[in-house]
Amino acid sequence: MQSAPPLETIADLVAAHATRTPTKTALTLVDVTADGAYRTEERSYAQLERNGAALAKRLSALGVRRGDTFALMMANHPEFVEAMLAAAMLGAVFVPIDPRTIGEKLSFMLSHAGCRGVICSPECAGAIADLGRNDLSWAVILTGRSAWPPSIARVNLAYGDVLKEGGSCDRISISSVDPIMLMFTSGTTGNPKTVVISHGAYMSRARGMHGIELNVDDILYTGLSLTHINAQGTLRIGLTAGLPVVVSRKFSKRHLWPICRRFGCTMFNILGGMIPEIYSIPEAPDDADNPVRLIISAGMPPDLWKEYERRYGVRICEIYGSTEGGGALTNPPGTGPIGSLGKPPPELEAGVFDDEGRRCPPMQPGELRFRRKDGVPIKTTYFRNPEASEAKVADGWFRTGDVVHEDEEGWFFFHYRIGGGVRRNGDFINTALVEAALIKSGLVSDVFVYGVATPRNVAGEKTLVAAVVPRMADFSENALTTYCGKTLQKRDIPEIIQILTEIPKTISEKPIERACIDKLREDGLLS
Repeated sequence: MQSAPPLETIADLVAAHATRTPTKTALTLVDVTADGAYRTEERSYAQLERNGAALAKRLSALGVRRGDTFALMMANHPEFVEAMLAAAMLGAVFVPIDPRTIGEKLSFMLSHAGCRGVICSPECAGAIADLGRNDLSWAVILTGRSAWPPSIARVNLAYGDVLKEGGSCDRISISSVDPIMLMFTSGTTGNPKTVVISHGAYMSRARGMHGIELNVDDILYTGLSLTHINAQGTLRIGLTAGLPVVVSRKFSKRHLWPICRRFGCTMFNILGGMIPEIYSIPEAPDDADNPVRLIISAGMPPDLWKEYERRYGVRICEIYGSTEGGGALTNPPGTGPIGSLGKPPPELEAGVFDDEGRRCPPMQPGELRFRRKDGVPIKTTYFRNPEASEAKVADGWFRTGDVVHEDEEGWFFFHYRIGGGVRRNGDFINTALVEAALIKSGLVSDVFVYGVATPRNVAGEKTLVAAVVPRMADFSENALTTYCGKTLQKRDIPEIIQILTEIPKTISEKPIERACIDKLREDGLLS
Protein backbone atom coordinates (compact mmCIF):
# COMPACT_ATOMS: atom_id res chain seq x y z
CA MET A 1 0.00 0.00 0.00
CA GLN A 2 1.05 3.62 -0.47
CA SER A 3 2.55 5.21 2.64
CA ALA A 4 2.22 8.85 3.58
CA PRO A 5 4.57 11.28 1.84
CA PRO A 6 7.91 11.92 3.56
CA LEU A 7 7.35 14.52 6.27
CA GLU A 8 9.76 15.92 8.83
CA THR A 9 8.02 15.19 12.14
CA ILE A 10 5.26 13.10 13.66
CA ALA A 11 3.28 16.32 14.08
CA ASP A 12 3.55 16.96 10.31
CA LEU A 13 2.34 13.43 9.72
CA VAL A 14 -0.76 13.76 11.90
CA ALA A 15 -1.52 17.21 10.48
CA ALA A 16 -1.43 15.80 6.95
CA HIS A 17 -3.85 13.01 7.89
CA ALA A 18 -6.06 15.52 9.72
CA THR A 19 -6.34 17.50 6.48
CA ARG A 20 -7.13 14.49 4.28
CA THR A 21 -9.20 12.29 6.63
CA PRO A 22 -10.01 14.39 9.72
CA THR A 23 -12.69 12.11 11.21
CA LYS A 24 -10.87 8.82 10.65
CA THR A 25 -10.04 7.03 13.90
CA ALA A 26 -6.30 7.03 14.42
CA LEU A 27 -6.08 5.70 17.95
CA THR A 28 -8.24 3.54 20.21
CA LEU A 29 -7.19 3.07 23.84
CA VAL A 30 -8.68 0.04 25.61
CA ASP A 31 -8.88 -0.27 29.38
CA VAL A 32 -10.21 -3.41 31.07
CA THR A 33 -12.46 -2.56 34.00
CA ALA A 34 -12.65 -4.55 37.25
CA ASP A 35 -15.69 -6.46 35.96
CA GLY A 36 -13.92 -7.39 32.69
CA ALA A 37 -15.67 -4.86 30.44
CA TYR A 38 -13.77 -2.83 27.85
CA ARG A 39 -13.73 0.94 28.30
CA THR A 40 -12.43 2.78 25.25
CA GLU A 41 -11.18 6.23 24.30
CA GLU A 42 -10.82 7.16 20.66
CA ARG A 43 -8.98 9.92 18.86
CA SER A 44 -9.46 10.92 15.25
CA TYR A 45 -6.57 12.52 13.40
CA ALA A 46 -8.26 15.91 13.78
CA GLN A 47 -8.67 15.43 17.53
CA LEU A 48 -5.04 14.40 17.97
CA GLU A 49 -3.88 17.43 15.99
CA ARG A 50 -6.19 19.83 17.83
CA ASN A 51 -5.33 18.56 21.32
CA GLY A 52 -1.63 18.45 20.56
CA ALA A 53 -1.77 22.07 19.38
CA ALA A 54 -3.67 23.22 22.50
CA LEU A 55 -1.12 21.50 24.73
CA ALA A 56 1.76 23.03 22.76
CA LYS A 57 0.25 26.49 23.25
CA ARG A 58 0.07 26.05 27.03
CA LEU A 59 3.56 24.56 27.27
CA SER A 60 4.91 27.48 25.26
CA ALA A 61 3.27 29.87 27.72
CA LEU A 62 5.00 27.96 30.52
CA GLY A 63 8.33 28.69 28.84
CA VAL A 64 8.99 25.43 26.99
CA ARG A 65 11.39 26.13 24.13
CA ARG A 66 13.34 24.25 21.47
CA GLY A 67 15.52 21.57 23.06
CA ASP A 68 13.82 21.68 26.49
CA THR A 69 13.03 18.27 27.96
CA PHE A 70 9.91 17.16 29.78
CA ALA A 71 8.87 13.77 31.17
CA LEU A 72 5.88 11.66 30.11
CA MET A 73 4.94 9.33 32.96
CA MET A 74 1.68 7.42 32.63
CA ALA A 75 0.22 4.13 31.52
CA ASN A 76 -1.03 4.11 27.93
CA HIS A 77 -3.38 7.08 27.44
CA PRO A 78 -4.35 9.14 24.36
CA GLU A 79 -2.73 12.11 26.14
CA PHE A 80 0.65 10.40 25.77
CA VAL A 81 0.43 10.69 21.98
CA GLU A 82 -0.92 14.24 22.16
CA ALA A 83 2.08 15.22 24.29
CA MET A 84 4.41 13.70 21.70
CA LEU A 85 2.79 15.90 19.05
CA ALA A 86 3.11 18.98 21.27
CA ALA A 87 6.82 18.28 21.71
CA ALA A 88 7.30 18.05 17.95
CA MET A 89 5.41 21.30 17.38
CA LEU A 90 7.64 23.14 19.88
CA GLY A 91 10.94 21.47 19.03
CA ALA A 92 10.96 20.17 22.61
CA VAL A 93 12.09 16.70 23.68
CA PHE A 94 9.86 14.22 25.52
CA VAL A 95 11.29 11.69 27.97
CA PRO A 96 9.09 8.57 28.43
CA ILE A 97 9.42 7.04 31.91
CA ASP A 98 8.01 3.70 33.02
CA PRO A 99 5.00 4.68 35.20
CA ARG A 100 6.04 2.10 37.82
CA THR A 101 9.34 3.90 38.48
CA ILE A 102 9.81 5.21 42.00
CA GLY A 103 12.45 6.42 44.44
CA GLU A 104 16.10 6.92 43.54
CA LYS A 105 15.69 5.60 40.01
CA LEU A 106 12.90 8.09 39.27
CA SER A 107 14.92 10.91 40.80
CA PHE A 108 17.91 9.97 38.64
CA MET A 109 15.85 9.87 35.44
CA LEU A 110 14.22 13.27 35.96
CA SER A 111 17.53 14.86 36.94
CA HIS A 112 19.74 13.17 34.33
CA ALA A 113 17.40 14.10 31.48
CA GLY A 114 17.11 17.67 32.79
CA CYS A 115 13.30 17.56 32.76
CA ARG A 116 11.79 21.04 33.25
CA GLY A 117 8.30 19.63 33.61
CA VAL A 118 6.19 16.49 33.55
CA ILE A 119 2.91 15.32 32.07
CA CYS A 120 1.68 12.44 34.20
CA SER A 121 -1.23 10.49 35.66
CA PRO A 122 -2.27 11.01 39.31
CA GLU A 123 -0.59 7.87 40.64
CA CYS A 124 2.68 8.92 39.01
CA ALA A 125 2.27 12.40 40.49
CA GLY A 126 2.17 10.67 43.87
CA ALA A 127 5.47 8.91 43.13
CA ILE A 128 7.05 12.24 42.20
CA ALA A 129 5.67 13.88 45.34
CA ASP A 130 7.27 11.12 47.42
CA LEU A 131 10.68 12.26 46.16
CA GLY A 132 10.37 15.52 48.09
CA ARG A 133 12.24 18.42 46.51
CA ASN A 134 12.65 18.43 42.73
CA ASP A 135 13.50 20.90 39.96
CA LEU A 136 10.21 20.69 38.05
CA SER A 137 8.89 24.08 36.93
CA TRP A 138 5.52 22.76 35.85
CA ALA A 139 3.30 19.69 35.84
CA VAL A 140 0.23 18.82 33.75
CA ILE A 141 -1.74 16.04 35.44
CA LEU A 142 -4.38 13.75 33.95
CA THR A 143 -7.09 14.39 36.52
CA GLY A 144 -9.95 16.66 37.39
CA ARG A 145 -9.74 19.16 40.23
CA SER A 146 -11.97 16.93 42.36
CA ALA A 147 -9.19 14.33 42.56
CA TRP A 148 -6.21 16.66 42.71
CA PRO A 149 -2.94 14.95 43.77
CA PRO A 150 -0.16 16.54 45.84
CA SER A 151 1.53 19.58 44.30
CA ILE A 152 4.68 18.39 42.53
CA ALA A 153 5.89 21.49 40.68
CA ARG A 154 5.89 25.25 40.94
CA VAL A 155 2.93 25.34 38.51
CA ASN A 156 0.38 22.48 38.58
CA LEU A 157 -2.31 22.20 35.89
CA ALA A 158 -5.10 19.78 35.05
CA TYR A 159 -4.81 18.35 31.53
CA GLY A 160 -8.52 18.86 30.87
CA ASP A 161 -8.24 22.55 31.75
CA VAL A 162 -5.41 22.93 29.25
CA LEU A 163 -7.51 21.43 26.46
CA LYS A 164 -10.43 23.70 27.31
CA GLU A 165 -8.17 26.71 26.68
CA GLY A 166 -7.72 25.50 23.09
CA GLY A 167 -5.79 27.39 20.45
CA SER A 168 -2.37 26.73 18.98
CA CYS A 169 1.08 28.27 18.76
CA ASP A 170 3.59 28.99 16.03
CA ARG A 171 5.35 25.77 15.08
CA ILE A 172 9.12 25.61 15.19
CA SER A 173 11.06 24.67 12.07
CA ILE A 174 12.64 21.29 12.79
CA SER A 175 15.78 19.68 11.39
CA SER A 176 16.01 15.90 10.96
CA VAL A 177 18.93 15.85 13.41
CA ASP A 178 17.02 17.65 16.16
CA PRO A 179 16.06 15.30 19.02
CA ILE A 180 12.43 14.34 19.59
CA MET A 181 12.89 11.81 22.41
CA LEU A 182 15.27 10.64 25.12
CA MET A 183 14.58 6.97 25.79
CA PHE A 184 16.10 5.16 28.75
CA THR A 185 17.50 1.66 28.30
CA SER A 186 16.63 -1.07 30.78
CA GLY A 187 19.66 -0.39 33.00
CA THR A 188 20.09 -4.02 34.08
CA THR A 189 23.55 -3.43 35.62
CA GLY A 190 23.16 0.07 37.08
CA ASN A 191 21.63 3.40 36.13
CA PRO A 192 20.17 3.18 32.63
CA LYS A 193 21.74 4.90 29.65
CA THR A 194 19.64 7.40 27.72
CA VAL A 195 19.37 7.12 23.93
CA VAL A 196 18.90 10.35 21.96
CA ILE A 197 16.42 9.72 19.12
CA SER A 198 16.19 12.40 16.45
CA HIS A 199 13.19 13.34 14.34
CA GLY A 200 14.96 11.87 11.32
CA ALA A 201 15.62 8.57 13.07
CA TYR A 202 12.06 8.37 14.37
CA MET A 203 10.53 9.00 10.96
CA SER A 204 12.93 6.72 9.07
CA ARG A 205 12.16 3.88 11.47
CA ALA A 206 8.47 4.46 10.78
CA ARG A 207 9.10 3.80 7.11
CA GLY A 208 11.43 0.87 7.79
CA MET A 209 9.01 -1.99 7.11
CA HIS A 210 11.55 -4.14 5.25
CA GLY A 211 9.92 -7.43 4.30
CA ILE A 212 6.46 -6.64 5.67
CA GLU A 213 3.49 -5.91 3.44
CA LEU A 214 0.74 -3.76 4.91
CA ASN A 215 -2.86 -3.91 3.70
CA VAL A 216 -5.26 -0.98 3.51
CA ASP A 217 -7.61 -2.71 5.97
CA ASP A 218 -4.97 -3.61 8.58
CA ILE A 219 -5.57 -2.60 12.19
CA LEU A 220 -2.50 -2.64 14.41
CA TYR A 221 -2.47 -3.61 18.09
CA THR A 222 -0.03 -3.30 20.98
CA GLY A 223 -0.33 -4.15 24.65
CA LEU A 224 3.14 -2.82 25.42
CA SER A 225 3.83 0.52 27.07
CA LEU A 226 4.35 3.59 24.89
CA THR A 227 7.37 4.28 27.07
CA HIS A 228 9.10 1.39 25.22
CA ILE A 229 10.53 1.47 21.69
CA ASN A 230 8.48 -1.55 20.59
CA ALA A 231 5.09 0.06 21.22
CA GLN A 232 6.43 3.28 19.71
CA GLY A 233 7.20 1.26 16.60
CA THR A 234 3.60 0.06 16.31
CA LEU A 235 2.33 3.63 16.80
CA ARG A 236 4.58 5.24 14.22
CA ILE A 237 3.95 2.51 11.63
CA GLY A 238 0.22 3.07 12.03
CA LEU A 239 0.52 6.84 11.79
CA THR A 240 2.83 6.64 8.79
CA ALA A 241 0.60 4.24 6.87
CA GLY A 242 -2.66 5.87 7.98
CA LEU A 243 -3.79 2.67 9.71
CA PRO A 244 -5.80 2.54 12.97
CA VAL A 245 -3.83 1.60 16.09
CA VAL A 246 -5.45 -0.13 19.07
CA VAL A 247 -3.53 0.16 22.34
CA SER A 248 -4.27 -1.55 25.65
CA ARG A 249 -3.83 0.42 28.86
CA LYS A 250 -1.50 -2.42 29.87
CA PHE A 251 -0.65 -5.90 28.59
CA SER A 252 -2.90 -8.83 29.59
CA LYS A 253 -2.39 -12.29 28.14
CA ARG A 254 -6.00 -13.15 29.05
CA HIS A 255 -7.44 -10.22 27.12
CA LEU A 256 -5.07 -10.22 24.13
CA TRP A 257 -7.14 -12.39 21.80
CA PRO A 258 -10.57 -11.07 22.92
CA ILE A 259 -9.39 -7.50 22.25
CA CYS A 260 -8.08 -8.47 18.81
CA ARG A 261 -11.42 -10.10 18.00
CA ARG A 262 -13.47 -7.22 19.37
CA PHE A 263 -11.59 -4.50 17.47
CA GLY A 264 -10.62 -6.45 14.35
CA CYS A 265 -6.87 -6.24 14.90
CA THR A 266 -4.83 -7.94 12.19
CA MET A 267 -1.26 -7.49 13.44
CA PHE A 268 0.59 -7.17 16.74
CA ASN A 269 4.06 -7.43 18.26
CA ILE A 270 5.27 -9.77 20.97
CA LEU A 271 8.62 -10.15 22.66
CA GLY A 272 10.38 -11.45 25.72
CA GLY A 273 8.20 -12.87 28.47
CA MET A 274 5.01 -12.29 26.48
CA ILE A 275 5.78 -15.24 24.20
CA PRO A 276 5.54 -18.09 26.76
CA GLU A 277 2.87 -16.25 28.76
CA ILE A 278 0.46 -16.09 25.81
CA TYR A 279 1.12 -19.69 24.82
CA SER A 280 0.60 -20.93 28.38
CA ILE A 281 -3.17 -20.28 28.25
CA PRO A 282 -4.86 -23.68 27.77
CA GLU A 283 -5.57 -24.41 24.12
CA ALA A 284 -9.17 -23.88 23.00
CA PRO A 285 -11.00 -25.05 19.83
CA ASP A 286 -11.55 -21.44 18.68
CA ASP A 287 -7.95 -20.21 19.13
CA ALA A 288 -7.58 -19.73 15.37
CA ASP A 289 -10.91 -17.91 15.11
CA ASN A 290 -9.41 -14.44 15.17
CA PRO A 291 -8.69 -11.64 12.65
CA VAL A 292 -4.91 -11.60 13.25
CA ARG A 293 -2.89 -12.47 10.17
CA LEU A 294 0.63 -11.56 11.32
CA ILE A 295 2.54 -11.59 14.58
CA ILE A 296 5.76 -9.59 14.58
CA SER A 297 8.03 -11.35 17.03
CA ALA A 298 11.32 -10.56 18.72
CA GLY A 299 12.85 -13.75 20.07
CA MET A 300 10.33 -16.43 19.11
CA PRO A 301 11.79 -19.82 20.21
CA PRO A 302 11.94 -22.28 17.28
CA ASP A 303 9.91 -24.85 19.26
CA LEU A 304 7.01 -22.40 19.64
CA TRP A 305 7.23 -20.83 16.16
CA LYS A 306 5.19 -23.47 14.32
CA GLU A 307 2.97 -23.98 17.36
CA TYR A 308 1.93 -20.31 17.25
CA GLU A 309 1.21 -20.49 13.53
CA ARG A 310 -0.79 -23.72 13.88
CA ARG A 311 -2.71 -22.88 17.02
CA TYR A 312 -3.64 -19.27 16.23
CA GLY A 313 -3.81 -19.44 12.43
CA VAL A 314 -1.20 -16.69 11.98
CA ARG A 315 2.16 -16.14 10.31
CA ILE A 316 5.27 -15.20 12.25
CA CYS A 317 7.61 -12.42 11.15
CA GLU A 318 10.77 -12.23 13.26
CA ILE A 319 12.39 -8.79 13.55
CA TYR A 320 15.59 -7.86 15.36
CA GLY A 321 16.32 -4.28 16.42
CA SER A 322 17.24 -2.12 19.39
CA THR A 323 16.40 1.16 21.08
CA GLU A 324 19.66 2.60 19.75
CA GLY A 325 18.76 1.80 16.15
CA GLY A 326 21.93 1.12 14.21
CA GLY A 327 20.72 -1.96 12.43
CA ALA A 328 17.91 -4.44 11.92
CA LEU A 329 17.25 -7.97 10.73
CA THR A 330 13.97 -9.30 9.34
CA ASN A 331 12.77 -12.83 8.66
CA PRO A 332 9.49 -12.38 6.73
CA PRO A 333 6.86 -15.15 6.87
CA GLY A 334 7.81 -18.21 4.86
CA THR A 335 11.13 -16.73 3.78
CA GLY A 336 13.94 -17.76 6.10
CA PRO A 337 14.56 -20.72 8.38
CA ILE A 338 12.51 -21.01 11.56
CA GLY A 339 14.45 -19.59 14.49
CA SER A 340 16.45 -17.10 12.45
CA LEU A 341 16.50 -13.40 13.30
CA GLY A 342 16.57 -12.71 9.57
CA LYS A 343 18.75 -10.74 7.18
CA PRO A 344 19.52 -6.99 7.04
CA PRO A 345 17.73 -4.57 4.69
CA PRO A 346 19.44 -3.78 1.36
CA GLU A 347 21.17 -0.63 2.62
CA LEU A 348 22.90 -2.40 5.52
CA GLU A 349 25.62 -5.00 5.90
CA ALA A 350 25.67 -7.27 8.95
CA GLY A 351 28.67 -9.21 10.19
CA VAL A 352 29.77 -11.43 13.06
CA PHE A 353 33.03 -10.58 14.87
CA ASP A 354 35.16 -12.32 17.48
CA ASP A 355 36.67 -10.69 20.59
CA GLU A 356 39.70 -9.50 18.62
CA GLY A 357 37.53 -7.74 16.03
CA ARG A 358 38.07 -10.35 13.30
CA ARG A 359 35.22 -11.40 11.01
CA CYS A 360 33.90 -14.85 11.97
CA PRO A 361 33.31 -17.54 9.35
CA PRO A 362 29.80 -19.00 8.94
CA MET A 363 28.46 -20.97 11.93
CA GLN A 364 30.99 -19.45 14.39
CA PRO A 365 29.36 -17.35 17.13
CA GLY A 366 30.46 -13.76 17.70
CA GLU A 367 29.14 -10.24 18.18
CA LEU A 368 26.59 -8.99 15.66
CA ARG A 369 27.61 -5.68 14.07
CA PHE A 370 26.16 -3.43 11.33
CA ARG A 371 27.40 -0.82 8.89
CA ARG A 372 25.87 1.09 6.01
CA LYS A 373 26.84 0.02 2.49
CA ASP A 374 27.08 3.64 1.34
CA GLY A 375 29.80 4.36 3.89
CA VAL A 376 27.75 6.84 5.93
CA PRO A 377 28.71 6.19 9.56
CA ILE A 378 26.14 4.79 11.97
CA LYS A 379 26.12 6.77 15.18
CA THR A 380 24.39 6.34 18.50
CA THR A 381 24.24 9.19 20.98
CA TYR A 382 23.78 8.47 24.65
CA PHE A 383 22.68 11.62 26.45
CA ARG A 384 25.51 13.07 28.58
CA ASN A 385 27.60 9.94 28.01
CA PRO A 386 30.14 10.48 25.21
CA GLU A 387 32.26 7.52 26.32
CA ALA A 388 29.39 5.07 25.82
CA SER A 389 28.47 6.73 22.51
CA GLU A 390 32.01 6.29 21.20
CA ALA A 391 32.27 2.69 22.41
CA LYS A 392 29.11 1.73 20.49
CA VAL A 393 31.02 1.88 17.18
CA ALA A 394 34.23 -0.03 16.38
CA ASP A 395 36.11 0.45 13.09
CA GLY A 396 32.96 1.82 11.45
CA TRP A 397 30.76 -1.04 12.67
CA PHE A 398 27.82 -0.53 15.04
CA ARG A 399 28.18 -2.95 17.95
CA THR A 400 24.98 -4.62 19.16
CA GLY A 401 26.33 -6.49 22.18
CA ASP A 402 24.50 -9.64 21.05
CA VAL A 403 26.19 -12.94 20.22
CA VAL A 404 24.88 -14.62 17.06
CA HIS A 405 26.07 -16.85 14.25
CA GLU A 406 25.49 -16.54 10.49
CA ASP A 407 24.75 -19.62 8.43
CA GLU A 408 26.05 -20.37 4.95
CA GLU A 409 23.02 -18.64 3.40
CA GLY A 410 23.43 -15.38 5.31
CA TRP A 411 20.71 -15.94 7.92
CA PHE A 412 21.51 -14.84 11.48
CA PHE A 413 20.69 -16.80 14.66
CA PHE A 414 20.70 -15.45 18.22
CA HIS A 415 22.71 -17.07 21.02
CA TYR A 416 22.81 -14.68 24.00
CA ARG A 417 23.50 -11.16 25.16
CA ILE A 418 27.17 -10.46 25.92
CA GLY A 419 27.58 -10.88 29.66
CA GLY A 420 24.28 -12.71 29.95
CA GLY A 421 24.95 -16.16 28.54
CA VAL A 422 24.62 -19.29 30.66
CA ARG A 423 27.68 -21.48 30.27
CA ARG A 424 27.45 -25.00 31.70
CA ASN A 425 29.95 -27.86 31.35
CA GLY A 426 31.79 -25.91 28.67
CA ASP A 427 28.73 -25.17 26.50
CA PHE A 428 26.33 -22.23 26.32
CA ILE A 429 22.75 -23.18 27.12
CA ASN A 430 19.95 -22.07 24.81
CA THR A 431 17.63 -20.74 27.53
CA ALA A 432 14.85 -20.02 25.01
CA LEU A 433 14.78 -23.72 24.10
CA VAL A 434 14.48 -24.67 27.78
CA GLU A 435 11.71 -22.10 28.34
CA ALA A 436 9.77 -23.39 25.34
CA ALA A 437 10.00 -26.95 26.65
CA LEU A 438 8.83 -25.98 30.14
CA ILE A 439 5.87 -23.91 28.92
CA LYS A 440 4.76 -26.84 26.72
CA SER A 441 4.65 -29.08 29.80
CA GLY A 442 1.27 -27.61 30.72
CA LEU A 443 2.40 -27.37 34.34
CA VAL A 444 3.37 -23.68 34.42
CA SER A 445 1.75 -20.45 33.28
CA ASP A 446 4.99 -18.47 32.97
CA VAL A 447 8.68 -19.28 32.95
CA PHE A 448 12.06 -17.56 32.89
CA VAL A 449 15.30 -19.54 32.61
CA TYR A 450 18.54 -17.87 33.67
CA GLY A 451 21.93 -18.58 35.20
CA VAL A 452 23.42 -17.62 38.53
CA ALA A 453 27.02 -18.01 39.69
CA THR A 454 27.40 -20.02 42.90
CA PRO A 455 30.48 -21.10 44.88
CA ARG A 456 30.28 -24.59 43.38
CA ASN A 457 30.53 -23.31 39.79
CA VAL A 458 33.89 -23.22 38.05
CA ALA A 459 34.97 -19.79 36.79
CA GLY A 460 32.81 -18.50 33.94
CA GLU A 461 30.03 -21.05 34.45
CA LYS A 462 26.61 -20.74 36.10
CA THR A 463 23.92 -22.83 37.73
CA LEU A 464 20.79 -23.11 35.55
CA VAL A 465 17.61 -21.82 37.23
CA ALA A 466 14.01 -22.09 36.01
CA ALA A 467 11.74 -19.49 37.61
CA VAL A 468 8.20 -20.76 37.13
CA VAL A 469 4.67 -19.68 37.96
CA PRO A 470 2.59 -22.83 38.61
CA ARG A 471 -0.58 -23.22 36.58
CA MET A 472 -2.39 -25.19 39.29
CA ALA A 473 -2.56 -25.03 43.07
CA ASP A 474 -1.40 -28.66 43.38
CA PHE A 475 1.76 -28.00 41.34
CA SER A 476 4.43 -30.68 41.78
CA GLU A 477 8.07 -29.74 41.40
CA ASN A 478 8.88 -33.45 41.04
CA ALA A 479 6.46 -33.72 38.11
CA LEU A 480 8.18 -30.84 36.35
CA THR A 481 11.63 -32.30 37.03
CA THR A 482 10.49 -35.68 35.67
CA TYR A 483 9.11 -33.97 32.56
CA CYS A 484 12.44 -32.18 32.03
CA GLY A 485 14.31 -35.49 32.27
CA LYS A 486 12.16 -36.94 29.49
CA THR A 487 12.17 -33.84 27.26
CA LEU A 488 15.53 -32.08 27.60
CA GLN A 489 19.14 -33.09 27.20
CA LYS A 490 20.84 -33.60 30.55
CA ARG A 491 22.87 -30.38 30.25
CA ASP A 492 19.65 -28.35 29.65
CA ILE A 493 17.79 -29.57 32.76
CA PRO A 494 17.51 -26.76 35.35
CA GLU A 495 19.33 -27.44 38.60
CA ILE A 496 17.04 -25.14 40.60
CA ILE A 497 13.26 -24.79 40.21
CA GLN A 498 12.29 -21.37 41.61
CA ILE A 499 8.55 -21.15 42.32
CA LEU A 500 7.10 -17.63 42.11
CA THR A 501 3.61 -16.13 42.16
CA GLU A 502 4.69 -13.91 39.27
CA ILE A 503 7.92 -13.24 37.40
CA PRO A 504 9.16 -9.66 37.85
CA LYS A 505 9.33 -7.91 34.47
CA THR A 506 10.23 -4.60 32.89
CA ILE A 507 7.72 -2.39 31.10
CA SER A 508 8.56 -4.33 27.91
CA GLU A 509 7.70 -7.68 29.58
CA LYS A 510 11.37 -8.63 29.85
CA PRO A 511 12.06 -10.71 32.98
CA ILE A 512 14.25 -8.93 35.54
CA GLU A 513 17.03 -11.39 36.29
CA ARG A 514 18.53 -9.53 39.25
CA ALA A 515 15.13 -9.49 41.02
CA CYS A 516 14.84 -13.26 40.59
CA ILE A 517 18.36 -13.77 41.95
CA ASP A 518 17.60 -11.56 44.97
CA LYS A 519 14.53 -13.71 45.69
CA LEU A 520 16.67 -16.86 45.40
CA ARG A 521 18.95 -15.50 48.10
CA GLU A 522 16.02 -14.47 50.31
CA ASP A 523 14.58 -17.98 50.05
CA GLY A 524 17.93 -19.62 50.82
CA LEU A 525 18.13 -21.45 47.50
CA LEU A 526 21.68 -20.30 46.77
CA SER A 527 24.50 -22.10 48.51
